Amino acid sequence: MPTSRRIPLLLGLLLAAFALGGCARVQAALAVQPDDTVTGQIVVATPEKGPDDPGPAITLPPDLEDDVDVSEYRQDGYAGSVLRFDDLTFEQTSQLTQAVGPEGSKVRFEMRRAGSRVLVGGAVDLTTVAVDRADFQLKMNFPGQIVESNGDADSSEVAWTFTPGEVGDFSAVVAYPDPQAPSPVNWTLGVATLVALASAVVVLAARRTRNPPVNSR
Repeated sequence: MPTSRRIPLLLGLLLAAFALGGCARVQAALAVQPDDTVTGQIVVATPEKGPDDPGPAITLPPDLEDDVDVSEYRQDGYAGSVLRFDDLTFEQTSQLTQAVGPEGSKVRFEMRRAGSRVLVGGAVDLTTVAVDRADFQLKMNFPGQIVESNGDADSSEVAWTFTPGEVGDFSAVVAYPDPQAPSPVNWTLGVATLVALASAVVVLAARRTRNPPVNSR
């Protein structure tokens, strides 16, 4: 995988909510797995206009229809959808973003690995969102220790609540092993194997030197 990784799912869903007039609820709960895949659920809803109001429409790419479950959401006067998914790759997440969100850039969401640490950073521009009935939250769980964060952090989980009418930035530094890094056990076994082979070559060479072949006449 490249050293710079993006998880843009939140981007598309937030932009979809912006396009629907400002008042919206977007609640994202993402769990990053040790293999750098993402599992979680995201609520995308707008104030309910009536008992039959389905809320904002969600269209999934054909390739992800079997990977993302979309169900009805109706709570606290909001109507919309709940998207649930397990072990999506970053490429699949990008596909989902392109299908759900319109063009534009209201949200920046990035993850970047630096050795055994993952850096999370971005910003949410809510300057055009009305304060009334706007609810934007992001919660992330990691398979390691949160070293630094500007959100409400507790061990391996961090949460941010964004204020309508403002630009909110978020950041976190998380420590957990790079799944692409060589395993210490495999590395040790590999070194041991190389040492054993080298020793065998040395011993064989020494025997040939001490016992040269006898030439018969």
